[in-house]
Amino acid sequence: MPISNQEIKQVRSLAVKKYRDASSLFVVEGEKLVDEALASGFEVVKLWRRDEIGQAAMARISAMSSPSPVLAVVRQRPPLDPALCDGLCLALDGIRDPGNLGTILRLADWFGVGMVYASPDTVELYNPKVVQATMGAIFRVRVCYCDIPDLCRRFRAAGRRVWGTFLDGTDIYRQDLAADGLVVMGSESDGIRPETAAQVDGRLLIPCFAAGNSSESLNVAVATAITLSEFRRR
Repeated sequence: MPISNQEIKQVRSLAVKKYRDASSLFVVEGEKLVDEALASGFEVVKLWRRDEIGQAAMARISAMSSPSPVLAVVRQRPPLDPALCDGLCLALDGIRDPGNLGTILRLADWFGVGMVYASPDTVELYNPKVVQATMGAIFRVRVCYCDIPDLCRRFRAAGRRVWGTFLDGTDIYRQDLAADGLVVMGSESDGIRPETAAQVDGRLLIPCFAAGNSSESLNVAVATAITLSEFRRR
């Protein structure tokens, strides 16, 4: 089926957040991601294949340097209520880099963390770079934007632990960890904010084993991988 100029204009507009917000739509590119979308509970509103519309038309709607074989427009899910979920959950306090958020969602999917809470200033879930970096995890991991300090208070009021990663924390490899509770990861530049840190009752450190190491800290996605792996190892 050919693609109209109006449809091209709409797809291109979805590269901008205000148009994604206004329409509640987002773009998915690539065979793997589109297959994931089709197999999920998300509504696929429109789908175009390069072989059907031609290379030139696909190049006009694709955000990739090499136009993908298939592109879909998908409807966003309604915002989630910040209810406390069972099991191990993840909270992101000011994650700004789209690649980091996408990778963290992929890690949550890998380690069986079904709910990720994010502060309102965390990068938008449907940012094209986030969607691409999730490699399909966006269709399986639930994401709820909410007040993280308040969320931590509610977890603690329910008798559940709240952990966070800090440069002055206790060695994660020597801590008693559990498969239930909330793990907080802070922003790339500033870490966990003071108002959130005040609600953390388990301060964790990923120790450096290299003598004379000059790195100040780990990338937040790398730190998330190590942290979730250690929680699941116990």
